[in-house]
Amino acid sequence: MGDIAPRGVLRVGDRVRFEGRTVQVVGLEGMVLRLVGEDGEASVMAAGHVMAAADFELVDRGWENSPTPVLPPFALLDALPEAASEQARFWERHVLEVITGLPPGSEEGTPPRPEYDPAWRTLTELVLLNRHQISGRRGLIVTGQAGTGKTTAITQLGRNHELLVRQRLGPAAEGRLPVVYVTVPPGATPKMLAIEFARFLGLPIVRGETQTSITNAVCDLLIRMRVELALVDEIHNLNLATRAGAEASDQLKYLSERIPATFVLAGIDVAGSGLFNGIRGRQIAGRYTVTESEPFTYGTAAQRRDWRSLIASLEDTLQLHQHKPGSLVKLDRYLHERTDGAIGSLSQLIRGAASEAIISGSEAITRKTLESIEVDQAAETARTEHLKTRKPPRRRRPDADAA
Repeated sequence: MGDIAPRGVLRVGDRVRFEGRTVQVVGLEGMVLRLVGEDGEASVMAAGHVMAAADFELVDRGWENSPTPVLPPFALLDALPEAASEQARFWERHVLEVITGLPPGSEEGTPPRPEYDPAWRTLTELVLLNRHQISGRRGLIVTGQAGTGKTTAITQLGRNHELLVRQRLGPAAEGRLPVVYVTVPPGATPKMLAIEFARFLGLPIVRGETQTSITNAVCDLLIRMRVELALVDEIHNLNLATRAGAEASDQLKYLSERIPATFVLAGIDVAGSGLFNGIRGRQIAGRYTVTESEPFTYGTAAQRRDWRSLIASLEDTLQLHQHKPGSLVKLDRYLHERTDGAIGSLSQLIRGAASEAIISGSEAITRKTLESIEVDQAAETARTEHLKTRKPPRRRRPDADAA
């Protein structure tokens, strides 16, 4: 054993044992190891994670001590077990669809699926890149005006990602927590932020427990549960101009370094709130891609089609016995005037009208029902301004009526 290098040095070809299995190092990239097990299963892991395992053992060095090298041949899929090959082909199809917006074998001229919008493709790529990133992980910020659907967007994103993980892994997904969601409380401190994560996880908080112990418990549990996506809402509540806000920002950065997940932040006018100001702000700006959330517009035919599609999706969720399907879609112009194109205002208006229809017993939403519902002040003000600028209908001349 005298020719074996110290524990902290690994080379391509070394065989090591950790976490109850034996693997061979087939590639090195910085502090990341590419490993292949005795069953042919490939994986990528941080060197520190492997060597920190309690049962870590260097089995032997180099190919000469390995009677049967397990480095797979050039045709990687041919060397894998059938189950692993199927999983690889699943990801091949998914990655191609992420890149092109189209599944393999699509006919020429087929339009890309809407959910593969470049902004959300960016997130899919980030999740894949961050999975084995040791530090400096990249993230996504969703920002915009109030009521433009930021929370709806990130929660729907989280739902879709969790369903995808559970579909991909099947029974193996048991015990995993692919997505975590928290909101930043007003005047947040580092400890308050850690407590929000602990509450989501159901961790008990003992009175007098320190910020460090709470943070460590949160990080340890999220790592064990293999979280992949961390959604942090109301990020504008972080005020970097105050000491508490600056320290809470540092806490968020620390969590993103400790937890091997992609962080998605959402908040109102993030740039205007000062989140990108100063040294800390520049660091955030250098690690996050920003996506703007805007109200729906009603100018072009394509914009009107998108607006009607949103209304139709909300109308499909109604469980009113006498409601005529499609009747809300026909009120698309009126609904845009009432809500100024804000998804939050539209949702409030339709849900309020549905509640009124149930209480009154009509079990249907009409324009009269909608007129009885008040929405947020921003939408009401926008409607008033819109009515002021609307041109009155042209009056027909009496002689034209006679003709």
